[in-house]
Amino acid sequence: MSILIVDDSRDQLLLLERILKVRGYTDIILVESAADAFKHLDMDGTKSAGVDLILMDISMPEMDGIEASRRIKENSHLRDIPIIMVTAKTEAVDLQRSFDAGAIDYIKKPVNKIELLARVRSVLKLKSETDRRKAREQELLKMTKKLEEANLKLERLSYLDGLTGVANRRYFKDSFNKEWRDGARNNKSLSLIMVDIDFFKAYNDIYGHYSGDDCLKQVAKALSDKLKRPRDFVARYGGEEFVVVLPDTKINEATKLAEAMRSDVEALGIKHSGSPVSKRVTISLGVAVTIPERNLAPEILITEADKALYQAKRGGRNRVKYRIGTLRKCSHDTK
Repeated sequence: MSILIVDDSRDQLLLLERILKVRGYTDIILVESAADAFKHLDMDGTKSAGVDLILMDISMPEMDGIEASRRIKENSHLRDIPIIMVTAKTEAVDLQRSFDAGAIDYIKKPVNKIELLARVRSVLKLKSETDRRKAREQELLKMTKKLEEANLKLERLSYLDGLTGVANRRYFKDSFNKEWRDGARNNKSLSLIMVDIDFFKAYNDIYGHYSGDDCLKQVAKALSDKLKRPRDFVARYGGEEFVVVLPDTKINEATKLAEAMRSDVEALGIKHSGSPVSKRVTISLGVAVTIPERNLAPEILITEADKALYQAKRGGRNRVKYRIGTLRKCSHDTK
């Protein structure tokens, strides 16, 4: 174990070194001033100096051992190094100042060999036990952090649709309800887009379920790529249906985004020979927008978006329809 001895007397340094080395302590550093001690301890650094114990003389020129101890203890990476004061001063006030500065013990001068070795052995044993305890605590913290990260990953996975990688219906329900409450609290609009892949059953029948899965992935990505704000999200609602949640979004913004999504999916150029509206995969979208109210259930906005989607399908598919209002009396349809 490494011991740093700080004393302005060369004779005192050699005496302490000799006593300690005879007992088997071989890693000993000798310095003659507080400034030299600071250099060895790397006061401005952040890593441990590799010192297990400091024997500090109180009476030294320029800076005494009490002030040196106080400055050492101010550094978090050095705070755990025990300091034993070596002093000819035994007045209570000096000892109290030493302990206040961070010293753990003291040895009187002239040094008694037996007393020195006993106190060094006791303090190093305490330091060793403290280091082991801290190491166990650090290991426990690491394990706890890994467990928290694993749990967070599992939670995130539980909110993702396994096929498309967008949010699943569970996440949609939880987050949509939260956004509804936020909109009601802050009197801000909430937009919802229901999306359905046109004639997807026919697509599966013609191209097979493997191609159908790939189609779902491409559509999900196209929808997600249009979202730029952190709170906006796409979720798979079920089968070939998706839902897009847009907090604090007005009707013109939501319908513009829906139209851009429709255009981007059609631009993917996924062949669909079984669609009567296009030779490529297309989507129909229904948009509903309102300012949430506390006395209304969030599901009512889903119902309105679904009605708009139904109108888009009835109107020939591959188009956008929207509904806007208080949800008690919704109106206004458009492509």
